[in-house]
Amino acid sequence: MKSFFSANRLTRLLIITLLALTTASCGFHLRGNYMLPDGIAKLSLTSFDPYGQMTRMVRYQFKLHGISEVAPAKDVPNLNINSESTGERTLSIYQNNGKAEYDLTLTVRYSVTIPNQGQQTYTTKVTRTFLDNPLTALAKSVEQDELVNVMREQAAQQIMRKLARLTAVFKKIEEDKLDSQLKEILSEEDKQESSDDTGKTTITTLPTNASETQHSSHNVQ
Repeated sequence: MKSFFSANRLTRLLIITLLALTTASCGFHLRGNYMLPDGIAKLSLTSFDPYGQMTRMVRYQFKLHGISEVAPAKDVPNLNINSESTGERTLSIYQNNGKAEYDLTLTVRYSVTIPNQGQQTYTTKVTRTFLDNPLTALAKSVEQDELVNVMREQAAQQIMRKLARLTAVFKKIEEDKLDSQLKEILSEEDKQESSDDTGKTTITTLPTNASETQHSSHNVQ
């Protein structure tokens, strides 16, 4: 009887299993407060405003979580800050129709590029309520600028949380690769076994009738 698994197949399956265990047991380490993949332990940072406050906040988060910023390259993961904008939504007004209270929203668009895996674009938003006072316009302007900087810091933290979620993405990619390798191995083995079966020649010997054997023996005598 033919064995279901050949020696070569068993060997290859063992190798795939060991690779899977290796992937599951390493490659992700706690950096700061987030479990970040080793694949982004080194990350390049580009921005529409390289010297702006938002870029500085993200760079600070890099240092805080042990991510080394390196120069952009084809084989290096990249975080690019595409844009930053603020918007307002009035909540209440004064009797003279001036804004008394409104929501201030900071929107940051960014993209993450992983070599040989693709690019994903994300949007993060931070909203805070601001109380305005026309009588202290200058002080309120300074206060709003400070609030926007705090919102930028929170947006940078949200970006780091998104990077931490890439752990699941990396694992899924590795699992897909291993699954693909396993299917290729099984397919190759099936083709090889089918080829071996096709090349075999089966010879069947039919039993000789006992009476014919005796009759032949009498003729010889």
